[in-house]
Amino acid sequence: MTASVRGTYYLVQEGDTLSYIAEMFYGDKSMWHIIYDANIDVIGPDPNNIEIGMELYIP
Repeated sequence: MTASVRGTYYLVQEGDTLSYIAEMFYGDKSMWHIIYDANIDVIGPDPNNIEIGMELYIP
């Protein structure tokens, strides 16, 4: 049996960007697109349009 790692959720705070959140969780700003792809239905078509209070899934 293999254990599966599940993602977590993050509540967007003032001043956050997807690259900042990616650096916090993955240690690499360039991985922002992973968070965006997992949350495109929440964020919408513009990855720069995250808002305070959005709950983002972090895979």
